Amino acid sequence: MEDKELEEIKKKKMKELIRKMEYPKEPVEVTDSTFKDFVKKYPVVIVDCWAGWCGPCLILAPIIESLAKKFAGKIVFGKLNVDKNPKIPHEYGIMSIPTLLVFKNGKLVDRIIGAMPEPILEEKLSKYL
Repeated sequence: MEDKELEEIKKKKMKELIRKMEYPKEPVEVTDSTFKDFVKKYPVVIVDCWAGWCGPCLILAPIIESLAKKFAGKIVFGKLNVDKNPKIPHEYGIMSIPTLLVFKNGKLVDRIIGAMPEPILEEKLSKYL
């Protein structure tokens, strides 16, 4: 391999490493005002729409925390409290919670409604990598 090729490979790997380091390793609190920038900032974003009074939302919360660590550097997770931030749920027609909004390159590509076991959710999200 030539020096130039090696240098290109090194640059590419370094860029990848820096990008992964910039990814949050835990869910980010998202608001009506930060939502649009947040979903455009990373290639794959999952936004958990939840509320403190919602039992299934509270069951899903530690699963989201765990998946944020497992998918660190690949998928970024956000949490949007629908009681404190009503604009986005209204805009996206969210009628029940928990609802996970899946964005790829800033565009909504899926919504996952309801709590589910971690392995099932992990499998569903893996297809967006």
